[in-house]
Amino acid sequence: MTGTDSGQALGDLLALLDLERLEENLYRGRGPSEGWQRVYGGQVLGQALVAAVRTVPDNRLAHSAHAYFLLAGDPKAPIVYDVERIRDGGSFTTRRVKAIQHGRAIFAMSVSFHKPEASLDHGTPMPDVPAPEDLPTERELLTRLMPHLPENMRSYWERERPIEVRFVDPSRYFERKPREPVQSVWMRANGRLPDSPALHQCALAYASDFTLLDTALIAHGRMAFDTDMQLASLDHAMWFHRPFRADEWLLYVQDSPSAHGARGLCRGSVYTRTGVLVASVAQEGLMRQRATSFSVS
Repeated sequence: MTGTDSGQALGDLLALLDLERLEENLYRGRGPSEGWQRVYGGQVLGQALVAAVRTVPDNRLAHSAHAYFLLAGDPKAPIVYDVERIRDGGSFTTRRVKAIQHGRAIFAMSVSFHKPEASLDHGTPMPDVPAPEDLPTERELLTRLMPHLPENMRSYWERERPIEVRFVDPSRYFERKPREPVQSVWMRANGRLPDSPALHQCALAYASDFTLLDTALIAHGRMAFDTDMQLASLDHAMWFHRPFRADEWLLYVQDSPSAHGARGLCRGSVYTRTGVLVASVAQEGLMRQRATSFSVS
């Protein structure tokens, strides 16, 4: 991945998060330039959070967001975000965002904002993992993986993306076997972002959907690109605990405590490289096995 390519991808992400104001509490977001079969969930999460942020005073940051994915989005059509101002309190501000395409709601999210306050402080320690510099880059990993990848997965990995990811343990991509459903990845924006704490939250919301549901498949020796698996995010919750920069390395520690009834539950904790817990994530997703025969190329 060249600096020019990653810079273009990051510029595309910033453009994606720069919503057009249509009217009071009404915004429009465009889709990505590359062809997706459906709208990536992180895009809607990030754009919906941007829409909510636009209606809140600058001195209040999001501390929690709870979202439901209702319908698959059309990547060829813009998305309209309708923000409802639920409450403006002395310490907290609450917004509800509805994403609309073709006259139908495809997504709904509630977001709570809080002004800074002094408080008691503790956080779960970060696990001991290799530093990102000691792990293969995506390009290096792709070179090793290329002979083992099906075409749909190969084209995904070759696409330039605005978020750089380094897997702490990529061995599951070389050896398919059921194992403990846990994984950790380092991630950061592929370039410098503006000094806006709210924008960094939106960028993390965008990135938080990348690998989370895939964690549940680890217990079954499966991957998100298997043609006999139908995967989709059903809901997504985030809690922002402390300030961070999304253009600096963040460790995303993920696990899946349960999969049943064609649904998988996954959890994530996000740390700075100095070990500070900055966000928590939870998601339930559809994990439906199709009748198509399973094969590994």
